[in-house]
Amino acid sequence: MMDLLTSGFLASLLLGAIVASVPLLLTGLGEQLSEKTGVLNIGLEGMMLTGAYLGFYIAWQSHSMALGLLGGAAGGMMVAILMAGLCVWLGLNQIVIGIALTLGAQGATALLHYLQFSRTYPRLGSVETVALPLLSRIPFVGRIMFNQPMVVYLAIGCVALMAFIYRHTNLGLALYAAGDQPAALDAAGVNVLWTRTLAVLVTGALAGLGGAYMSQIAAGIFVPYMTQGNGFIGIVLAMLARGKPLWVLGGALLFGLCLSLTTALQVVGVAVPTDAIQMLPFIAVMLVLLMLGRRASLPSALGTAYVRGAR
Repeated sequence: MMDLLTSGFLASLLLGAIVASVPLLLTGLGEQLSEKTGVLNIGLEGMMLTGAYLGFYIAWQSHSMALGLLGGAAGGMMVAILMAGLCVWLGLNQIVIGIALTLGAQGATALLHYLQFSRTYPRLGSVETVALPLLSRIPFVGRIMFNQPMVVYLAIGCVALMAFIYRHTNLGLALYAAGDQPAALDAAGVNVLWTRTLAVLVTGALAGLGGAYMSQIAAGIFVPYMTQGNGFIGIVLAMLARGKPLWVLGGALLFGLCLSLTTALQVVGVAVPTDAIQMLPFIAVMLVLLMLGRRASLPSALGTAYVRGAR
């Protein structure tokens, strides 16, 4: 038991939690935005995988992490364009299309990986970190939490930005109305379909960025199916956060701790089956759903295609 209180274990657990929570945070924020406008984006897993593969490939070819992250965001947005076209504009079933896009992305990225990297399995180099002045000098915690790659600070900044947009801007009101009262938004002269499309595209970019973070920074390598359900956990986070980006951050850190527990236990030599530890995030998801699922506040038009003039 005392081994679990050592600085090595705590440092590994905290650092692993940050690494694991960033993709969940980005994906959860994106899903929250999409759901606010009435689009249930089940295709998040496919967007993350596409971003992970494309981001890794671009970073490997260009030797630039920044270009890789931008490429990952673009990859997620490519899948989001399909989602928006089929679900928002054509009004097809959002759940069916989301599952189809996820399965398609899984197959496509696995095939591309096999054709290009199955014999070499290249790895990316270390990532440059940015130490925040003063905060990074805090004993123990500072060098772990406040000496991170720039994309980590960007993810935290997205929390503050989205909270501000939702509460203090006309755009936030339009996003809310698109999911709760789309006919009223249409009557006010705001195009509901374009509002939803914008939200889905931003969601794709955030999910793709989260996937690129996994392949470039967290792992340094792309392997098929590497997202391992992170997209679906992001959906749960968005639903339980009740429209509050800060709650998405808290949930991402909680699940990130569960995901990082495997590595932290290995550091101190605790013999626990890896498969058992990897079940913890999903057990946590089920427990949270049991406790808070009924309190989830979802838009009234979520999952419903908007047709102008229809009742």
